[in-house]
Amino acid sequence: MLDRAVHQVALAGERVATAPRMSREQDAGRPDEPLTWHGLRLETMACLLVVTLRRLGDRFFEAQCQWPRLHPLNERATAVSHHPLIIVESTRQLATAVQNRHLGHSEGRPLEAVAVNLGLYAGAQPVESGSATRVAVRVMLSDLVLQAGTLTSFRVTADYLHAGQRFATCAIRYASAPAEPGPLDLAPGSALLHPAAAAVGAVSEPDVLLARGPQGRLVVVPRDPAHPVLLPGRPAGLPALAVLEAGRQAVLLSSGTTARAVAGLCVDLRSPVPVRGAAVDVVPDHMGARFVVTAAGRVAATGAVTLLGA
Repeated sequence: MLDRAVHQVALAGERVATAPRMSREQDAGRPDEPLTWHGLRLETMACLLVVTLRRLGDRFFEAQCQWPRLHPLNERATAVSHHPLIIVESTRQLATAVQNRHLGHSEGRPLEAVAVNLGLYAGAQPVESGSATRVAVRVMLSDLVLQAGTLTSFRVTADYLHAGQRFATCAIRYASAPAEPGPLDLAPGSALLHPAAAAVGAVSEPDVLLARGPQGRLVVVPRDPAHPVLLPGRPAGLPALAVLEAGRQAVLLSSGTTARAVAGLCVDLRSPVPVRGAAVDVVPDHMGARFVVTAAGRVAATGAVTLLGA
């Protein structure tokens, strides 16, 4: 499910190059220091999932994560399998740390996630009945693209291991942040019906991102527009993590399957997705289902959810 293609962007009339190596001199901010929630641009310390990051070679790193059993996205149970978006969020935090500490080419606004691929290995997910799960991560940096000496895109791929066994692989591609989306809202007086949290594989009502709009079409209408994990800081547009979760919820609601059936997730952002009002359509396929996010009549994102037994 992971996209292994090497992407290079060529803009007419502008010099573009793929970075051949990461210079050791690019390490900044004493990279062996512990990671902090401030440095990773998180809302609170409770959101911090990555504990350490250590560089092993030119483009390879190792890291340690700590995932609390009582993370906001997890089920409230004595023993839980962690929500798959915790893997994606951990990869996002790792990519932010790599960008901040080891990529000296970027200028201006930090690059943002524009594509995510997550694969889960059946039967290998750790189950936590204590306070938190300690996870080892192998991280690879690839597909660095420079434009006139400025870093314009890169990819981080992370393999997650528990007790020496790999249980997930996540890849995130980063590029320049798209322009802020314009307002897109439902017509005044439109009747909205939010599904129950359990129907979309969510733990609680504030985690629900969807509602039934006119003619029963699924639209993005977050129950909590300032969700600390999915929508930190009340963004004007949906981050990749939230678009991925909206697609996952739409597929689970449309297929009637449970969250435990999810074996893989992917999303590709084409243009900004407003935080409210975008439509989500689901089409079943032989692997599970694909979803399309439409804003103002244009496709803003596409993705897929792989389901066990599909």
